[in-house]
Amino acid sequence: MYMALKHLHMTCVGLSLLGFVVRGFWMMTEAPQLKAKLSRVLPHVVDTVLLGSAIALVSYYDAVPEWVWAKVAGLLIYIVLGTVALKRGKTRQVRIAAFVLALITFGWIVSVALIKSSAGFFA
Repeated sequence: MYMALKHLHMTCVGLSLLGFVVRGFWMMTEAPQLKAKLSRVLPHVVDTVLLGSAIALVSYYDAVPEWVWAKVAGLLIYIVLGTVALKRGKTRQVRIAAFVLALITFGWIVSVALIKSSAGFFA
């Protein structure tokens, strides 16, 4: 069961990143697809499954490792940057800067998971 959850989680990570990159491209090109209902709903579905699988995976640990808490902190930063990038940024330049920072944060979160160190790629 653990491996199935891990594969589901990793698949959702990939889908979440792909969706964010596509929506970021649409933001930068001011494409109308960014405001389409599917573009607004599907990411929430994927991210809900992603979060659910993460919670299920953590249940396999006796105690939550420090690197998992680092991922949670990174996720909160990623969410804030993502909302600035796709919705709340007042100018295109602010949205693009938040988009790039969100991608860097996403990469750091993945690096934390891969090397199981709270420093991630800063180690």
